[in-house]
Amino acid sequence: MNEHDFLADRFEAHRSHLKAVAYRMLGSLTEADDAVQEAWLRLSRSDTSEVGNLAGWLTTVVGRVCLDMLRSRAARREDPMGEHLPDPIISPANGIDPEHAALLADSVGLALLVVLETLNPAERLAFVLHDMFAVPFEEIAPIVGRTPAAARQMASRARRRVQGAAPTPDPDLTRQREVVEAFLAAAHGGSFDALVAVLDPEVVLRADTGLPGAGLRVVRGAAAVAGQALTFRRFGNSRSTPALVNGLAGLVNTTNGEPVSVMSFTITNGRIAAIDILADPDRLRQLDLAVLDA
Repeated sequence: MNEHDFLADRFEAHRSHLKAVAYRMLGSLTEADDAVQEAWLRLSRSDTSEVGNLAGWLTTVVGRVCLDMLRSRAARREDPMGEHLPDPIISPANGIDPEHAALLADSVGLALLVVLETLNPAERLAFVLHDMFAVPFEEIAPIVGRTPAAARQMASRARRRVQGAAPTPDPDLTRQREVVEAFLAAAHGGSFDALVAVLDPEVVLRADTGLPGAGLRVVRGAAAVAGQALTFRRFGNSRSTPALVNGLAGLVNTTNGEPVSVMSFTITNGRIAAIDILADPDRLRQLDLAVLDA
């Protein structure tokens, strides 16, 4: 085995970890793959003879690549309403697909990723690298061009925003499914009171339809979300398949075999605290839903 092949093997051993870092940074599976590929190109052009911790070195490289991508994304974004839901990771209802295990090791639900989208690029990097992957601030600081103390403050600000806006999901998947089933039964049965009973008073519903300039449609509060959920009765010919969406109880809704929406539910203290719906036809067509038929 030559040196290039040896380096490639070492890189492949860290690929899943690096993609997990990039997905949390970017919220896009395609862009995460691009960031990991760029990390490989930088590794292949670098002298790593003095690198004692290759995993740590690669993690900071991916972080730097993602930071550049986020800054470029922010510079291109002319319409702040153009925000959309991050890419969902869909697994069968009976368990997370092995290929997705590393990506979802920290139960990175869509509700959390939506909040991460609101952070500025440097804050997002500091929070993701430190709080999710335990990268020391001394290693984060050079990436963002700040002192370790300043990097620590960035992560602290991000942490306060995340804790205040992203609900912590209940860990019991069985209970999550029961709540989702109760929600569906109430919606299809047209029972407003039953819907309100399964919703947290401060529930947030976010829907990404993909319409130009529409951004995320946001509905807040149990009464408003319950009223919106009653419209589900219009889609009586659709089929709802239970699934795990980013490790949480969710649904993939199809009509005539074609996906029409993916729904993720964040259940907190036995009630639905967040509903995230992807209904962008173009993005739905790109999803690999074959795993649900396995």
